[in-house]
Amino acid sequence: MIDKPLTVQSDRTMLLDVHSPSSDACRADIIAFSDLVKSPEHVHTYRISQLSLWNAISSGLSADEILSRLGKWSRYEIDPRIEFFITDQSERYGDFILTELDDEYLLLTVRRPVFALQLKAETALRELLIPESASSFRVLRMNRGVLKARMIKLGFPVDDRIPLKKGLPLDIRLKDSFTPRPYQKDAVKALLGDGSEGTGYGTIVLPCGSGKTIAGILAMSQLSTRTLILCPNVTAVHQWIRELLDKTELTENEVGEYSGERKDMKPVTVCTYQIITWRPDTDSDYPRFSLFRDGGWGFIIYDEVHMLPAPVFRITAELQAIHRLGLTATLVREDGREDEVFSLVGPKRYDTPWSELEAQGFIAKAWCHEIRLPLPEDLEVSYAIAKKREKYRIAAENPLKIGAAERIIRAHEGESILIIGQYLEQLEAFREKFGYPIITGSTPTRRRDELYAMFRSGEVKVLIVSKVANSAIDLPDASVAIQISGTFGSRQEEAQRLGRILRPKNRDSHFYTLVSEYTEEEEFAQNRQKFLSEQGYSYTIEKDCGDAE
Repeated sequence: MIDKPLTVQSDRTMLLDVHSPSSDACRADIIAFSDLVKSPEHVHTYRISQLSLWNAISSGLSADEILSRLGKWSRYEIDPRIEFFITDQSERYGDFILTELDDEYLLLTVRRPVFALQLKAETALRELLIPESASSFRVLRMNRGVLKARMIKLGFPVDDRIPLKKGLPLDIRLKDSFTPRPYQKDAVKALLGDGSEGTGYGTIVLPCGSGKTIAGILAMSQLSTRTLILCPNVTAVHQWIRELLDKTELTENEVGEYSGERKDMKPVTVCTYQIITWRPDTDSDYPRFSLFRDGGWGFIIYDEVHMLPAPVFRITAELQAIHRLGLTATLVREDGREDEVFSLVGPKRYDTPWSELEAQGFIAKAWCHEIRLPLPEDLEVSYAIAKKREKYRIAAENPLKIGAAERIIRAHEGESILIIGQYLEQLEAFREKFGYPIITGSTPTRRRDELYAMFRSGEVKVLIVSKVANSAIDLPDASVAIQISGTFGSRQEEAQRLGRILRPKNRDSHFYTLVSEYTEEEEFAQNRQKFLSEQGYSYTIEKDCGDAE
């Protein structure tokens, strides 16, 4: 008798018993059409949504196959409403089909006449659609991505059947000494498939510290085409370049940096979102968008795609014809634009629980601690009369955090420690107290790289960093992070900061968050921790009296 570890509930959530012998096989079957919501110790929760179903259908999975998988693993009979939702949403995905018409226009065909009437009535689509017949519209090629993004907002997913174009070829070979991990290979296989229609674009979700960059490099080697890589900051640009030169046979003449410091266009070009979205003033166009159009690119990688700036969404809409990959540890966007990532970059192709990679030793085991401190008496009155945003800052900059951080550093003497904060004055206060080097947005790139290198080598054991170090920074030996303040309740930031200490090493990692008790900071801390709790991380909560020593 087959083991059935899944409970499918009427609200479209699914509970997976991870202690079941069949849990891994079940997870592999359901992740294609659901989203992992949380994965604590015993039961993991998945959710079936419109977007998760459209992800699955766009990747070639049928409603019948989805229902078959649910029937195979569910302990109980599936609620008929679940079956209807899956069938209905799957059918809806095929209601709007985009195909080629001529050199200038694409053709949007609408399967149901009533939907054609609805499209004509939508003001957001009026400027994009030119009636061709009662059930079809012409669409300018340049509006391909914009149309898909706007239609998904209306609940009308577009089945884009236009084949991807080949970019200029480039021989990208992996070095013999480099061996990708099994899950990195699986992720790229899910992205590229068999090369048929509907494959070759999408998003890979992997935990911080698990080697998302390597997955991107592996995809590059299989596509072997000119590649543009977009990153959140210059440090990440340099990291990509180091990894490319270390893991592939590409030479320095083939890998270029396009940033505020250098403007080298090469067959593989790595640049920042900031340099792409620069413009002389708010009324001007974006002059560097031509980088996208004129490079002969066959592949574009969006590193930390959850940070994709709004202006880049616009130009991304013009890049629907080539292979594209989004890399992220979480598709959570605080602005709620996950659906735009789906329609412009591509559907989620691969996701794996953080706890699973931790259990396999691919990321470090991490212990999370919340340290609560009292607010000093001399700040109580100013806190009480302050506005909400001011309250948070007063609590975040609690001066007793310096003493708490000192005790944590002493407890982890000899380890590589990051002190991470939001407010520059607070970070400077820590620098003045301890004398540790500091990296902020105003630190020159060369100096940042020097300090990161000194930290990696062990010459610097404690580094103070602002939010510039939240993402895409490879500091493999960091085993302790002390978060002294953050961007309000950002779950995304919490995940990124924990990721700084998740590179596998010979010791467990510790993530400390210092919080002023009985203040606004407590509420924001709970929201920030929510994402990590859902990934299986638990927080111990400790009180620190805040006494100076």
